[in-house]
Amino acid sequence: MCGIVGYIGSSKASNVLLEGLSRLEYRGYDSAGLCLLEDGVIEITRSVGKLVNLKEAVKDRDFKATAGIGHTRWATHGKPSFENAHPHKSKNISLVHNGIIENYLLLKEKLTEKGYSFKSETDTEVIAHLIESLYEGDLLKAVQAALAELKGSYALGVISEKEPDKVIVARKDSPLVLGVGSGEMFAASDIPAVLSHTRTFVFLEDGDVAEITRNGYTIYDAAGSAVDRETKNIDWNPVMAEKAGYRHFMQKEINEQPRALIDTIRGKYSLESGDVFFDLSKDLKESLKDITRIVIVACGTSWHAGLVGKFYIEKFARIPVEVDIASEYRYRDLIADEKLLFIAISQSGETADTLSAMRMVKKMGAKVISICNVVGSSIARESHSVIYTHAGPEIGVASTKAFTTQVASLFLFAMYLGRQRETMSAGESREFLKELVGIPDKLEHVLRLDGEIEDLAKKYKDASDFLYLGRNVNYPIALEGALKLKEISYIHAEGYPAGEMKHGPIALIDSELPVFVIAVKGSVYDKTASNVEEVKARDGIVIAIVTEGDTELAGKADHIIEVPDVPEELSVFLTVTATQIFAYHCANLLGLDVDQPRNLAKSVTVE
Repeated sequence: MCGIVGYIGSSKASNVLLEGLSRLEYRGYDSAGLCLLEDGVIEITRSVGKLVNLKEAVKDRDFKATAGIGHTRWATHGKPSFENAHPHKSKNISLVHNGIIENYLLLKEKLTEKGYSFKSETDTEVIAHLIESLYEGDLLKAVQAALAELKGSYALGVISEKEPDKVIVARKDSPLVLGVGSGEMFAASDIPAVLSHTRTFVFLEDGDVAEITRNGYTIYDAAGSAVDRETKNIDWNPVMAEKAGYRHFMQKEINEQPRALIDTIRGKYSLESGDVFFDLSKDLKESLKDITRIVIVACGTSWHAGLVGKFYIEKFARIPVEVDIASEYRYRDLIADEKLLFIAISQSGETADTLSAMRMVKKMGAKVISICNVVGSSIARESHSVIYTHAGPEIGVASTKAFTTQVASLFLFAMYLGRQRETMSAGESREFLKELVGIPDKLEHVLRLDGEIEDLAKKYKDASDFLYLGRNVNYPIALEGALKLKEISYIHAEGYPAGEMKHGPIALIDSELPVFVIAVKGSVYDKTASNVEEVKARDGIVIAIVTEGDTELAGKADHIIEVPDVPEELSVFLTVTATQIFAYHCANLLGLDVDQPRNLAKSVTVE
């Protein structure tokens, strides 16, 4: 949520900032603004709504500034409005801010007593006045002093008319990276914002404050000491973050899943030996033999991936697994020790609730592995070991390829544990690996069903409600399919275990209710087929995802989507893709903003 871009160099800062903010639109926002040091004087332009409004506001301005900061805001304190949009200013200082300041009301009272007046409802304006009140000729020191008084989370970009040759940035519990160029420096809340200008990045750690100039940067830790942080070269191609001819990023990312899966599993297995390989730390590898239980914690789509992972780990490694929602888990009386393996799943690696839960159990002695997509993210850095999904940039807010690569990573990790614990034979492992390697090709087949699924979307896009049913490993896919539909089409949808239908949801079924049933062949096929009978007996509309060649359900369902025949455990890759395509077409046909659905953000970095 929210996006920050900062620049200092020799190019037109307005162009760099607007381009960067455009690449951060996927994060979700309701207003935007620029702050430029024009001839040494701060000039702020803000707008409510989409970034196009900000571009319209500045299109006739011939800015010369070569330093500035930009922001897209997602409302937390104060409604979306011109007054609440960033940047905010106090005399000679201006800043942008992501995060939440918990003690802002107390600070606001103190600053009001000192004569500072407030024009917005935001906690951010408090920071601007606080820094100004502490300024004594050194912007860096003023920012450091102000941060010592703040409680909460922040990523900051700060500039001053009195020191126009620098930008000060800082972070705590909210992502911020530095981009290193030649004679120029960048700051951003996510890599894609400045990837077209540099591939060299420095990931700030919690408590870090950095002073950036045209010639480089200096980073200080929370204690004020100058520190070195590792630079990383990012191999994402800027073109990877473009639509490549697709109508929407989500459509492009659905179609990228075969490639993303190949990149995720590549180099992690041997078909000859049946072994699976992960680059885990030595200490973690040694401790795995003593693990007695596993807890997977995540939010949203990543939580659904964790539910699938539970099936895999318990089947292959015979270890009990709990899967929990991070925002619930972190507020319970936790039971964790050195025999617990904690798996954190997050596409961005910055999900606030997941990060907080991870930190709590880590302090209690648990071993921590993370599964995420962003190199150098907070969750990745603070884990004992990390499994990267290699999905590449995922711009659409509704996650697609991140989910399937998370599931692939969990599948391989379950097999890894099974081989380590000798609960899975080399022969069994080889057979599953052969099937996994074939999944990208099978996915291509599902993608070719796009037109057929679009026709279904045309028929049912105006339905007010949907029910998604699944069993066993496909129950989480029912949840995920329902989530995708409501996220981007705003159609109410509920995912349910098919066997639980008679315990409540069956009361909803009538001739107007479309019911998506995932009924591929496997251990629970007959049971699921019975559930289809129950729906049809009450005149419900059945859309069934079935295995190619299924004749039994073809005669019972109103519509069928046939997917290739694969082992039940791997069917999730095919069934979830079919539900993604259906949700996409419903939203597109309804004329909605598929990539940036209302009220949602890509990276949820506040509670």
